Amino acid sequence: MTAAEIARTVVGILGNIISAFLFLSPVPTFVAIWKRGSVEQYSPAPYLATLANCMVWTLYGLPMVHSHSLLVVTINGSGCVIEIIYVTLFLIYCDRSKRLKVLLWLTVELVFITILSLVTFTLLHTLNRRSQLVGTTCIVFNILMYASPLAVMKLVVKSKSVEYMPLSISLASFGNGVAWTTYALIRFDPFMTVPNGLGTLLSAAQLILYATYYKSTKQQIEARKANGEVNLSHLEVPHADQQSKPNYSS
Repeated sequence: MTAAEIARTVVGILGNIISAFLFLSPVPTFVAIWKRGSVEQYSPAPYLATLANCMVWTLYGLPMVHSHSLLVVTINGSGCVIEIIYVTLFLIYCDRSKRLKVLLWLTVELVFITILSLVTFTLLHTLNRRSQLVGTTCIVFNILMYASPLAVMKLVVKSKSVEYMPLSISLASFGNGVAWTTYALIRFDPFMTVPNGLGTLLSAAQLILYATYYKSTKQQIEARKANGEVNLSHLEVPHADQQSKPNYSS
């Protein structure tokens, strides 16, 4: 192995570790759901979106689609398993109307990835053409997923509070984006560079917002305590625990 290949492998392993942390970040949410026996107002959207994202990236990393991308398959394949567990738990603890909607979206995703796989392997006969089709699809999926962190950032600016944007997730997301952008640049891969580069910039913006509104957040919390109000920071904000998922173009 050359020095560049060794460096790429090391960075890819680091990216796998950070990505795994981000995939597991919703665990406390599902522990709470399990204890209460209900999903209440939690949304299944981020988990379904992340599952779809992981499936297309797993397809992209296969050697018959894009060579030298084993570490892309390992983390996104693991992500698929984790997200399926989340979706399964959601199906168990949600009401009938939500269950039908989740099953419908899950069916749509499975049909989509099946059609994409069939087109890729039956109509395209070179790695270059397969990489272009699946890679472009991956970029589109990642861009669509940016709606979640952008919504959280909008909430932070509007409320001048970072209660709904955990620092640990923002830091991990930034490190994840840097790791996978570096991985993509060592053996240049535009389909990984574009979404991860954008994800890194988005995470950096979150960290800047955190630094900007950290003091005002403490002041708001202290003011609520002084007024005898209840701290609502533990309540669920739609997609808040999924704010950094777009960086998973690993």
